[in-house]
Amino acid sequence: MPDVTKEDVLQALRKVQDPELRRDLVSLNMIKDIMIEGTQVAFTVELTTPACPLRQQIQKDAERAVLALEGVESVEVTIGARVPEDKKIKDLSIKNIIAVGSGKGGVGKSTVAVNLAVALAQCGAQVGLLDADIYGPNVPMMMGVNALPPTPEGKAIQPAVAHGVKVMSIGFMVSEGQPLIWRGPMLHSAIQQFLKDVDWGDLDYLIIDLPPGTGDVQLSLVQTVPLSGGVIITMPQQVSFDDAARAVSMFRKMEVPILGVVENMSYLEMEDGSRRRLFGEGGGEQLAGMAGAPLLANLPIEEKVREGGDEGTPVVVSDPKSDSAVALMRLAMSVAARVSMMSLES
Repeated sequence: MPDVTKEDVLQALRKVQDPELRRDLVSLNMIKDIMIEGTQVAFTVELTTPACPLRQQIQKDAERAVLALEGVESVEVTIGARVPEDKKIKDLSIKNIIAVGSGKGGVGKSTVAVNLAVALAQCGAQVGLLDADIYGPNVPMMMGVNALPPTPEGKAIQPAVAHGVKVMSIGFMVSEGQPLIWRGPMLHSAIQQFLKDVDWGDLDYLIIDLPPGTGDVQLSLVQTVPLSGGVIITMPQQVSFDDAARAVSMFRKMEVPILGVVENMSYLEMEDGSRRRLFGEGGGEQLAGMAGAPLLANLPIEEKVREGGDEGTPVVVSDPKSDSAVALMRLAMSVAARVSMMSLES
């Protein structure tokens, strides 16, 4: 029986593809730490995100490919992850910055941003959440935190931490109900402070909850922050599509890649299993077509989502088996996969 070599193992794994990136594991430089002891082989598959939705399939395919080698009787595959860095991001220990935006208020943008951040953290990623909705900072309430921790003398501002996510918001710095009457220069300064004067540490993803619309805050942030991509939230009806289309145009004008579209409040699941389309249908698909990007999710209407936001426990934490939580977890995995794909294409 011939001795198995590392090159034999690599050759076998060249036949195994990452189904989303559509390249083999070896050319993607995912195979690490090959160990061979007699008829036993062990190695690590280092994925491009801990939120990979197909990690189990990749693990099984890799194991099967190496077991097919003559002289191999057992295979141990360890799954790891190393998130690729967006080369546009300088002077920050953040690998990818993702903006969540919408063309109008009331479509659940902050709810999606909060659950997206927490879902990514649950997958094992290092995640930050920046509430850039200066005029309506709801993230602290939705994350269940109301104050920042003390900042050591001479150190950067310490973010709050909730549900495994580092959180920063203007809401921590103003009294409840106090209006903010700020114009462009002040908004620009605040956003820069949130990025550079906060001790984010090493992050795989920083999720930025944009305010609705396409005004000063959005333009200032998009112009000055090296965004890896944007996720656009809409609802099914025509009026929401018309407003969200402006967000698409803004991202395009500023040359921000559009990772995809999320249609929120798509349907209400009835007791008999049927679905009621309270806000019409087709808006998300139409917007995705216009944006030239995928429709990442159709999120249902569920009372548990509202309850989680009011109580400071996002639904992916409070009820992970609910339809909404499952859909939001899939959304997080899809966003992570899109970021990885764009990184490889750049």
